[in-house]
Amino acid sequence: MSGNRDQRTADVSRPLEPLPGHSSRGRLERVLRGGQFAVTAELNPPDSANPQDVYDRAAIFEGWVDGINAVDASGANCHMSSVGICALLTRMGHAPIMQIACRDKNRIAIQGDVLGAAAMGVANIMCLTGDGVQCGDQPGAKPVFDFDCMSLLETVRTMRDEAKFLSGRKLTSPPEVFLGAAINPFAPPYDFRPLRLRKKIEAGAQFVQSQYCYDVPLFAEYMKRVRDMGLHEQVFILCGVGPLASARTAKWMRSNVPGVHIPDSVIARLEGAQDQKKEGRQICIDIIKEVKEIEGVSGVHMMAYRQEELVAEIVAESGILKGRQPWRREPAADTAAVAERMEEILNPEPPASPHTIVTDATE
Repeated sequence: MSGNRDQRTADVSRPLEPLPGHSSRGRLERVLRGGQFAVTAELNPPDSANPQDVYDRAAIFEGWVDGINAVDASGANCHMSSVGICALLTRMGHAPIMQIACRDKNRIAIQGDVLGAAAMGVANIMCLTGDGVQCGDQPGAKPVFDFDCMSLLETVRTMRDEAKFLSGRKLTSPPEVFLGAAINPFAPPYDFRPLRLRKKIEAGAQFVQSQYCYDVPLFAEYMKRVRDMGLHEQVFILCGVGPLASARTAKWMRSNVPGVHIPDSVIARLEGAQDQKKEGRQICIDIIKEVKEIEGVSGVHMMAYRQEELVAEIVAESGILKGRQPWRREPAADTAAVAERMEEILNPEPPASPHTIVTDATE
């Protein structure tokens, strides 16, 4: 596969040059096609209209991840929109992965969002069916589901590769995007999961991120079936990982989060630890070290809900970057001077009083 090492530039408004065989100009696709082990992370969306809330959460990931997932009302709960988060992230030079859930918008709105996102510099789009409204805190909302993940993948691929809307109307400039989808190797029937992955690849998926992995043998068995079908050569597979704060948290997730599978052995390990949060972090590191050795795994997707501050530690201690540093915002040489001048403009010295002026003149 062709590609470069991750690239950084102080001029975030300047797009990367296109590369042969790449469908986007994004850093995530370059890292994966370059054979590097990629790291992505999920940004916990704020219940706020303050952009600083997004910037503060994204800053935690700088220098440690190759892409940041902008979540689209996961669990059918309302937060800042994924489009809004992506607008803020691209403004700062981050590489967002815009999630699109089919639950809340019809095909007209979704196709418009794809064009708007690409125009802002979003290079990665993840296509999801989405949880039902009954899962969230507003179960009276009307579900849309005009698409499912398969038809959404096909639609965005058509927009990109054939430069046309689903209606057949031509696009003057198609979106240059790298297409992703979700997988869950941990939900029965297990034999069906690789077949579903194949369908997503046929629909247009170029990379996939998995549900949390806490059962490495089960994931290894899934990957064996994937390799037997040759699918690992057709898509980049990122294994979902994340620290568990406590045994109580693990039990709650297992009972309440759809699709999450946590073996009893993991919960027992947490219960037997003096510091359960520290042990949860170590379990995550151990899992990363195991899955990175599985043939066909191209990276990990970090989901550290309310523990985002641990991502840097986990990535560093797992050694998965092997000395490579993902993009980090680098201030321009004149940033300090500009900041100083802005401070002078915003907080000028108070004008001298008439009495002071007269006194100064007579001295």
